Amino acid sequence: MLLYKIFITIAIIGLIVPAIAQTPIKIMPLGDSITEWGCWRAYLWNKLQQRGIENIDFVGSVTSTTTCNVSDWDRDNEGHAGYLAIDIANNNQLVGWLSSANPDIVVMHLGTNDIANNKQTLDIITAFSTLVDQMRASKPTMKILVAKIIPSSFNIQGTVNLNDAISPWALSKNMTTSVIMVVDQYIGFSTSDLIDGVHPNDSGDQKIANVWYQPLVNAINDSQNGC
Repeated sequence: MLLYKIFITIAIIGLIVPAIAQTPIKIMPLGDSITEWGCWRAYLWNKLQQRGIENIDFVGSVTSTTTCNVSDWDRDNEGHAGYLAIDIANNNQLVGWLSSANPDIVVMHLGTNDIANNKQTLDIITAFSTLVDQMRASKPTMKILVAKIIPSSFNIQGTVNLNDAISPWALSKNMTTSVIMVVDQYIGFSTSDLIDGVHPNDSGDQKIANVWYQPLVNAINDSQNGC
């Protein structure tokens, strides 16, 4: 009887462990209209699936209605057209989004609207710090990918100034338990990759997806390994 009980217990554990192992890694694409409307999320999702990285879930309160050249992709995201990083931080909007979605990884491309509204670099970076603190309050092991943002046809110097400030800021905020990875979406991106001077066209979306890919794979692997 004792051996029978042990066998049943082992069998039950064997059923439970795969279920735990298959819990999807939740990824929140966070940003403005470049995130909400962009097909780069579709291309990134498709590329991950094609490489066998299927145990993932894009999360967020927004479900994209954008038509992209990908037949089946996870449309959930936290992209909000017209939003400023400064306003998201000051109004504590991210707190609710994080609470609802509970992501393991945040992929953030923010700052374009701040620059369009002539916000100072230091104020944008301060907002980034607030957002990172809120992410870590939500999940102490949060993996955070922060973009050096793509160029636009306005306030070119503002974009350069923000991007130059991101790497030293990320280094100062980095933690071994919650790594910040800076992903350079600016280098190699041209205004010819924009459809209207701000938003990416198809070639731009492809470039953005390709640049996000490997850093995101690294973050997924770290999350799966409990790092």
